[in-house]
Amino acid sequence: METAIIKIGNSKGLRLSKTILERYNIKDKVEMILEKGQIILRPIDKPRKNWEKAYEEMRANNDDELLVDDVFDDENLEEWN
Repeated sequence: METAIIKIGNSKGLRLSKTILERYNIKDKVEMILEKGQIILRPIDKPRKNWEKAYEEMRANNDDELLVDDVFDDENLEEWN
């Protein structure tokens, strides 16, 4: 299938027909895969699919510690009051 590249502001993009969107169940986002000279668009049905399971595994392995402190030593929270 051939489709035109269209101008969108200062960028360019592809316009996907309603038929394509429905057929491939494309909602708001797609995953773009760049491989071997090709661009592959894959629908994302649930962007955070399986995150809950991953977090549970991290917690079970005590691997859920913050990498960055919530409050930095030089942060002045008084100015927000």
